[in-house]
Amino acid sequence: MEVDVFIPCFIDQLYPETASNFIKVLEKAGCKVFYNPAQTCCGQPSFNSGYWKETRELAKKFLIDFNSGRVIVAPSASCTGFIRNYYEKLFADDVVLLAEVKKLTPKVFEFTDFLVNHLKQTEFGAEFHHKVTFHDACSGLREYGIKDEPRILLRNVKSLELIEMANTNVCCGFGGTFSAKFHHISTAMTEQKVENALKTGAEYIVSTEASCLMNIEAYIRKQKLPIKAIHLADILAAKITD
Repeated sequence: MEVDVFIPCFIDQLYPETASNFIKVLEKAGCKVFYNPAQTCCGQPSFNSGYWKETRELAKKFLIDFNSGRVIVAPSASCTGFIRNYYEKLFADDVVLLAEVKKLTPKVFEFTDFLVNHLKQTEFGAEFHHKVTFHDACSGLREYGIKDEPRILLRNVKSLELIEMANTNVCCGFGGTFSAKFHHISTAMTEQKVENALKTGAEYIVSTEASCLMNIEAYIRKQKLPIKAIHLADILAAKITD
């Protein structure tokens, strides 16, 4: 299957290795991957901040950048959920662009949904000799609707032990601009998330959202805690990680 990949801003700027691993997994699943270097932001940050006019311009560019007709896959339910759920609202008053959006959105997929439910592939020869716990990102769980898919993939990784933490479905405290506007509340939420993870004895907190992982990782580093944060794509592309 031919697919276009959309690389979210956080991954593009902060976790480029995750982008590479995401593509490796798709290729292992038998996909022919296309990457358009002209792609930019999907528009979610500006939309969430109330700048709908500016978001429309970014969304128009997205429609141009991804007009191949191929399936679009991204390692983020935040971006894909936003495109699926809000692009139609952005162009509700534009018949032409609304028609384009309606053609595009059914082809937009978060990568665990794409692998498990559409390609029907759950095993990629990955090997990861560590105990991990999984964080359900708000966007994945509540906006896009994934929960079982990441866990199915993790359970098919050789030598990996998945241990569920308490309140796995509670926000990590990032929430986009929430973490900047309400810093103290955000930090307290992150502290609780990491404490719950530590209580499991896990060595890694895994998620499908780079923004959550960035937030969690920053707290872990500042507090010098004995646990790490990692994207699911990095595990699926792993053989043996020290």
